[in-house]
Amino acid sequence: MPDSKPLAVVLAAGQGTRMKSDLPKVLCPVLGRPMIEYVLDALAAGGVEHVVAVVGYRADDVGQQLAGRPTVTFVEQRERLGTGHAVQMALPILEKHQGPVVIVAGDSPMLQSASVKRLLQEFRGIGFQPVRASNSTTDRLEAYPTACLLGTLHKANPQGLGRIVRDAQGEFAGIVEEKDANEEQRQITEVNMSTYVFDSGELVHALGQLRNDNRQKEFYLTDCPGILLREGKVVKALPILQPCEALSINTPEELAAVEEKLRELGYK
Repeated sequence: MPDSKPLAVVLAAGQGTRMKSDLPKVLCPVLGRPMIEYVLDALAAGGVEHVVAVVGYRADDVGQQLAGRPTVTFVEQRERLGTGHAVQMALPILEKHQGPVVIVAGDSPMLQSASVKRLLQEFRGIGFQPVRASNSTTDRLEAYPTACLLGTLHKANPQGLGRIVRDAQGEFAGIVEEKDANEEQRQITEVNMSTYVFDSGELVHALGQLRNDNRQKEFYLTDCPGILLREGKVVKALPILQPCEALSINTPEELAAVEEKLRELGYK
């Protein structure tokens, strides 16, 4: 594939214990289809042809389920050491890629193809800024690289989700997990939905800077935007995801809510 085409990394290594199922979480059925199938359909319709699926628990079962999708490559996360560690499993592929890398969770069947398209459009469009030479009265557009774009949304009840913190100018300043948030930050309604577009080179660089000096001793993907921002790279967070994408599946009750919403959208 041409290097400039977008590549996606889909995180699909977990077990669906809270779903009261022995299946890998991404294979839990939603309206009779494994939830990861909806994610892959949205990526394909959004313009992402090639996908790297990071599998772990019962990896062979996930591979067998997706055997009919020739554009999906599998890498295995044998130890579950965090979301950043999961993406690190794809480094041999990422290091050869030049272009946008979309990262999404395999258990997010409400991902919309329109959101994928817009994220990629915005990622490419952000890479220009007006520049005026000292001896000129007119501006010109000058390209500069976008390191990372986060797709976010506002949620009336953001409980349990990481909050998007912005500076006085309204620019992205970081992600604060709820357990680490102060009372003011807990009032923020803009949340991180684990939906990213990275420049491949910047992603590889940030993954190499990750540390696991936290209580869980895990490597977090959410640290990557902050690493790049501190280095002066361009990192943006745009609340452009659709309201339905706030629906996640962690319990049978949440599964029922997602199925109801999918029926409203015309799925059977």
